[in-house]
Amino acid sequence: MEIENRSEILFVYDCKDINPNGDPLDENKPRIDEKTGINIVTDVRLKRTIRDFLERFKNQEIFVKEIEYEPGKIQDCKLRAEDFLEDNGKKIKKGDIEQIVSKEKKDQKGYLEKMKEIINDNILKRCIDVRLFGATIPVEWDDKNKSSITYTGPVQFRMGRSLNKVELKFIKGTGAFASEKEKEQKTFREEYILPYSLIAFYGIINENAAKNTRLKEEDVKLLLEGMWNGTKNLISRSKVGQMPRLLLRVVYKEKNYHIGDLDKKIKLEPSVEEEKVRSVKDFKLNVDELVVALAANKDKIEKVEYCLDPEIVLSKDIIKELTNCKIKVEGLKF
Repeated sequence: MEIENRSEILFVYDCKDINPNGDPLDENKPRIDEKTGINIVTDVRLKRTIRDFLERFKNQEIFVKEIEYEPGKIQDCKLRAEDFLEDNGKKIKKGDIEQIVSKEKKDQKGYLEKMKEIINDNILKRCIDVRLFGATIPVEWDDKNKSSITYTGPVQFRMGRSLNKVELKFIKGTGAFASEKEKEQKTFREEYILPYSLIAFYGIINENAAKNTRLKEEDVKLLLEGMWNGTKNLISRSKVGQMPRLLLRVVYKEKNYHIGDLDKKIKLEPSVEEEKVRSVKDFKLNVDELVVALAANKDKIEKVEYCLDPEIVLSKDIIKELTNCKIKVEGLKF
């Protein structure tokens, strides 16, 4: 079933004693707004989390990924696009395209267009990340005939921002190996971490762009699962310790309508100094303004889907509040 109506996403997760998203241009430090002390996580980081989960755990084809086609050589976007120049699993050669175009009685300019047509159809059929996030993909027949395929992603996220002011910590440690051959001294390890960050992401699913990428409801279900379980499955030394806490998807009845800024309608109420927050036990998440906004728009809302971690304390029972004002509420099961 294709997406028909717009929806908004609010996703809240936390991390402890890690670097949730390093800046390679600044010693890979966690990204922090220096004026406010707020931690920033890019939408690219969240999309990578989703892509990796969908590929590794849900057996989905992902377009944007690192592929080594020869030892030490990584595919560029143009080469990756040519992976989809095929028919029923069989690679299509340029000679095959020339024959097709000849039968259709088109001139040589039709070679590039036919190539684009085949690639376009296969990518949208197979690649869930393109159906979700879009892409700009170069296509080249020869040096004189080049073009690109552009998809505007129906799913767009703003950069995530922490609801608490964070504290940057610099730590050192020793490595397991000597610094050089025949040396006794071990290497030193240095890194920047955040003791705690509660991060909120806001996103929109645009029903208009969804038509162009053939986005379906089952794709969105996988997207939401990728956000929740993908975050839990970031099990590497630099990323382990991230936990999803709240996920809401608000689906609307009315075309081209959404409330907007759902992430700005929640706030952290700490029981300790804000910079000393270290776990969900140190604060309450105030959702009062969010509940008011959703209730005020109840006639335009088809349903609210949710997943809630039982460890986080909310200022209100959001599910009960929405149910009481006659908004349909459905739990997400991952």
